Amino acid sequence: MKRVHVAAAVIRDADGKILIARRADAQHQGGLWEFPGGKVEEGEAVQVALARELHEELGIVVTAARPLITVHHDYPDKQVLLDVWEVSAFTGEPHGAEGQPLAWVTGRELGNYEFPAANQPIVAAARLPSEYLITPDDLETPVMLRGIQKAIAGGIKLIQLRAPNGYDPKYRDLAVDAVGLCAGKAQLMLKGPFEWLGDFPSAGWHITAAQLRKYASAGRPLPASRWLAASCHNAEELSLAEQMGVDFVTLSPVQPTRTHPDAVPLGWEQAAQLIAGFSKPVFLLGGVGPAERQKAWETGAQGVAGIRAFWPEA
Repeated sequence: MKRVHVAAAVIRDADGKILIARRADAQHQGGLWEFPGGKVEEGEAVQVALARELHEELGIVVTAARPLITVHHDYPDKQVLLDVWEVSAFTGEPHGAEGQPLAWVTGRELGNYEFPAANQPIVAAARLPSEYLITPDDLETPVMLRGIQKAIAGGIKLIQLRAPNGYDPKYRDLAVDAVGLCAGKAQLMLKGPFEWLGDFPSAGWHITAAQLRKYASAGRPLPASRWLAASCHNAEELSLAEQMGVDFVTLSPVQPTRTHPDAVPLGWEQAAQLIAGFSKPVFLLGGVGPAERQKAWETGAQGVAGIRAFWPEA
């Protein structure tokens, strides 16, 4: 069965709202919502196909776009490769040129619409930022909380409360305070045993590679309404993350780091190869920061994750 190559777009307006379209009932996966786009013709460049499809479907001309995510998905009757770009600027007023209903929605509202299964990773990528802050170790609680507050004020939207010592009661107390600081402003990801999941209903969970190896076969430990992420370092762990149904991963280390001097870095080329075989958002971690964000996008990643590079008190 030949894989159908599709160019699709997460189109944002000036307020950050995202444009979605409803598929005609007679189409494959008819009646569901989707991100606008269409088939890439034989020998056609993806960007060219995307511009052509968006002009035909919506009557707009793309003026700024970048790669967002690539998704391979197998339906029982069809295999697709979705080449998804984020469109941040365009001219023209989008309208359903083929009679399709359109809606502008916030990232949070995407969860209220039903999309084809292949679109689920795109929904996650559309909702996630391009920077993921991981908090440093060994800070006194007031310093840690002040740093989190500053990071949020500086625009950070995704924060992992790092737990190097595992199941520490002090971490739980800190987590309660961090949840309060992040409420309505940033998505907090916690770490720790699954027994704690019920105690922090608003937080997402970032699982370790060890937890991934232990629990992946049992499937997703959280409902779809909560974020689930995993730390991955190789193809095997990415495969386990896929099996568990995580929403996104960190892939590390890309470059040498002070925190893990013994870890062999993947390098940009190997990171790109691993991302190409994985159909969920990936944050690159290890020796990267805001300056590498563009390079991360070109590698196929959602963005960059880091401790020192993003910590305001550093």
